[in-house]
Amino acid sequence: MITSHDVWSSDLERVSAIVLRSMRRPLLFMIAVFAITIFGMVLTPGLPDAQGQPTYMSFFHAVYFLGYTATTTGFGELPGEFSDAQRLWALFSLFMSVVAWVYAIGSIIGLLQNPHFKAVVQKRRFSISVGRIQEPFFIICGFGDTGSLLTRGLVDAGYGATVIDRDDNRIQALSLREYPVTVPGLLADAGIPRSLITAGLEQSNCKGVIAVTNDEGLNRKIVIMTHLINPDVQVICRSTSEIEEEFLQTLSGVTVINPFEIFANQLSMFLYRPSLYAISEWLAGAPGIDLVEPMRPPQGTWIVCGFGRMGRHLERALRKREVPTVVIDPDPENKRAPEGRIVGHSNARTLHAAGVEHAAGIITATNSDSNNLGILLNARMLNPKIFSIVRQNRHDDEAAVQAASVDLIMQPSLVFARKILFMLLSPLLHSFLDHMHDVRVKLLVDTLHRLREVIGHEHPELWTITIPDGMVFEESVLFGSHDSSLKTRNGGQPTDHEQSSSPSETEGLCWTLDDIMRNPSDRDTSIACVPLVLRRWQQTIVMPQGIKTLRPGDQILFCGTVRARYTLNAVLRDPLMWKYLVTGIDEPHGFLLRWLFHKRFFGGMVWSRTVGNSAKEQSIKAKTPVESITTGGA
Repeated sequence: MITSHDVWSSDLERVSAIVLRSMRRPLLFMIAVFAITIFGMVLTPGLPDAQGQPTYMSFFHAVYFLGYTATTTGFGELPGEFSDAQRLWALFSLFMSVVAWVYAIGSIIGLLQNPHFKAVVQKRRFSISVGRIQEPFFIICGFGDTGSLLTRGLVDAGYGATVIDRDDNRIQALSLREYPVTVPGLLADAGIPRSLITAGLEQSNCKGVIAVTNDEGLNRKIVIMTHLINPDVQVICRSTSEIEEEFLQTLSGVTVINPFEIFANQLSMFLYRPSLYAISEWLAGAPGIDLVEPMRPPQGTWIVCGFGRMGRHLERALRKREVPTVVIDPDPENKRAPEGRIVGHSNARTLHAAGVEHAAGIITATNSDSNNLGILLNARMLNPKIFSIVRQNRHDDEAAVQAASVDLIMQPSLVFARKILFMLLSPLLHSFLDHMHDVRVKLLVDTLHRLREVIGHEHPELWTITIPDGMVFEESVLFGSHDSSLKTRNGGQPTDHEQSSSPSETEGLCWTLDDIMRNPSDRDTSIACVPLVLRRWQQTIVMPQGIKTLRPGDQILFCGTVRARYTLNAVLRDPLMWKYLVTGIDEPHGFLLRWLFHKRFFGGMVWSRTVGNSAKEQSIKAKTPVESITTGGA
């Protein structure tokens, strides 16, 4: 099996081969010039000595003289004054060495301009950069709009990334981006196994491969090659073909995402659960989202312009919700188009035939941004108040789409990138959105108001924390318990003898959500964050209450401000801060002072909190609503 070391060795051999092939003649010519001129200088007679015999230059002095004469104009006649014959030969040697150097320098310049040499050197540099990555990273195949958004999101979240693309312009654009860490890019075909291995597929810190090229066949090839070379990594693939999607889903560990299907689901959510759509977009960081008064679409007939891959998914979603829909499609032989469609290009005539004057909304879903905006202008001429949803295919056309004052923009690359980032960075968010989809409207609205009240108008941040094992250990020492049966083990799940302990004792030794959400500056207040999901083994709790006890290994998804995120992470890293948030006692950091402090003040001072904690929890539980608990691993 080919390893990364084999690829690096092969790259080094290629560089050496190209250099030797290009520089062979210049080097041979230069060696010949130096050999001839040195021998000539040694054999040429110099000035006579005291006995009248001609002197000759030694090999050492000849090499020394020609060494500085060939590269410069010379520093004089050494070791003694030259004869006329030696001066004539030195003049010949000077011109010949200049010719040799010019020939060699020209060959070097030509070598540097050689596209094959540049490609091999770039690949070698790429391999070195990938080998220096220490943090977990993902391989992104395709640096278009989606790949660019994914790279930015992963890097901002603290992950590394390597990029493979066969478009030189995109690799050049990558080198111009300002990322907090180095993101190496390789100009190559991502479907070639050597390219994936060079990008770090076999490294232990490679967490996954994301195939987001515009070529369905290339994406499938990337998935297959990755699955064979390293089946342990996560693979995410973009696919808009039902046939390709069905084939790829048969492979284990492969996640296939269809951006058109995602937006069709979002459209259905927007039509019938606008509050849920608003909260999902707000969590994704979309600008202009009002949680208090979310945008609500009008009721009535909708017109879908373009019945391609996206149009089919959108029309299917509307029909599933029993929304009256009229389709305009220019292809008369489109067998998948529904009955009653209007055949022809979307213009004033076909829009009038579709009843745009009385329609509630229009969806322009063609693969051309100019066509979509042109259809929108025609529709507004006939119905200025029509609700508009426009498909944006290229990120470069964002200014024109924004100028059109579109009610809702559907950008497949952005939708796809958000879906992947949520899946990788906040996997618990899916459980939260699924739960919100099934709750009553009042509870959903209350959640919206709570998020707005806590976070305000700041940009929401999503992050997931894992309760460390040392937290409960520190608490068992903190509360003065020397009974090993009170310590939780096995990831927070009680063992056989631990189950004999009373619930009040066990829970009294555990932290609560309210504890870790205290503000270190003022422990009577909380930081600006809201716990959305708590996962413990196969149990998932949505919107957990603040009195919920925590166990080692618990994963909690928070939504809050940037400052709250860094504050909470700092709390989890500092055991002394844990104790301060619970007891209100700011312990010294020195070892001797801490020992004296514990010996003098800590013997039983805090145990009163543990004894009364269970009764306090029972009284609070009686006043708070029941949280949602699901099992089976969301």
